[in-house]
Amino acid sequence: MVSMWKIWLLAARPKTLPAAIVPVWSGCLMTVALGFDVSYRLAVVTLMGAIFIQIATNFFNDVIDAAKGADTSERAGPTRATASGLLSPKTMYIGAAFMLSQALVCGFLLLNARGWPVIAIGIPSLYLSYGYTGGPVPLAYRGLGELFVILFFGFIAVMGTIFIQTGLWPWQGCVLGLQIGCLSAVLIAVNNYRDLEEDEIADKRTLVVRWGRKPVAFLIFFMTVLPSLLILLFDGSQRWFSGSFVLAIIFLLFESKLLKPNGVSSRLLGLSALHLILFVTAQHLFLALT
Repeated sequence: MVSMWKIWLLAARPKTLPAAIVPVWSGCLMTVALGFDVSYRLAVVTLMGAIFIQIATNFFNDVIDAAKGADTSERAGPTRATASGLLSPKTMYIGAAFMLSQALVCGFLLLNARGWPVIAIGIPSLYLSYGYTGGPVPLAYRGLGELFVILFFGFIAVMGTIFIQTGLWPWQGCVLGLQIGCLSAVLIAVNNYRDLEEDEIADKRTLVVRWGRKPVAFLIFFMTVLPSLLILLFDGSQRWFSGSFVLAIIFLLFESKLLKPNGVSSRLLGLSALHLILFVTAQHLFLALT
């Protein structure tokens, strides 16, 4: 029998958590690159808030997809807690609400530090953890999942972290937000690519359902290559870009192995998460060496 903590860990989808961790990490590194000191207290609170929202999103996704038939016990990917009967829908909703309550606590702490912009960032983020798959216009069911991730786990998460640390909205944060957002969106695109058949049956109109596999395969490749190309384009604008050519070559070689013509597997989702972590690790390394 599977222990309860393993079930909740399964529902939290650990492979997706880099999408919450990396933007905060990267935003803190950009703060240093801009010449500011990092407040580790604010960084930890920001990080925990992002993780709580990510897990809440995953919980909502688990229970709502099961209710709509997008996830079943016969799915090709990892086991889903609600669809497999490991957790009841009510229990999963309670878990999601608990995670949002913890994110709200983090939001109040950040509000004291930076004021009303935290509300402007926090309220949409809290709602869209549910609205990604639920509500009157579920983004994941309208082919807007990748765009949502680029906006919220890219631009808003990265620039929001920089703002929390510095009180400023530098243009470099926009570039970095696009880079992190694209690599995070790859996680969603790969997941939807794998789940094409089930999503078609459930009328979940993801991009791969709307466009087909070949265009989305190109989109996945483009979103993995673009961050490296942006490093080359903006070389010299910040200290961590000084090693951009070597970094871009490494990533381009990695990306060439990321997607295969005959489809994807669960292993690819892990590789995509690894790529995201490698990107910010390289940012950290080059910043430390310059």
